[in-house]
Amino acid sequence: MLIKIDFESDTPIYVQLKREIIQGIAKGELKEGDSLPSVRQMAEDIGINMHTVNKAYNMLKIDGFITIDRRKGAIINKMLKTYSEEYMENLSEELRYIIAEAYCRGVDKKNFLNISEEIFKEYT
Repeated sequence: MLIKIDFESDTPIYVQLKREIIQGIAKGELKEGDSLPSVRQMAEDIGINMHTVNKAYNMLKIDGFITIDRRKGAIINKMLKTYSEEYMENLSEELRYIIAEAYCRGVDKKNFLNISEEIFKEYT
């Protein structure tokens, strides 16, 4: 799996890394039981600080996407097919911001929904 980090982005690198891994899981590039590179190896491969990778891995662990084992490292968990009320509230908040920004930039509902549908197809 290729990890793409935009060092010019305002989005923190650990958030970009977390998002890339989640997208890899959703696309089937990373499957249940697959190992992620060690924190040190991932940091070297991408050219970032080990603490940044560690922060992304810990966030993925908290969110249930990976398990961290001292001997085996970071392992991809079974894909989560359920969601909590808290997750739905967070999703709604994130979408509220994204839709508001799109609206302010002149993106109409039809285009927004078309883009959303095309992206969703990448994961099914």
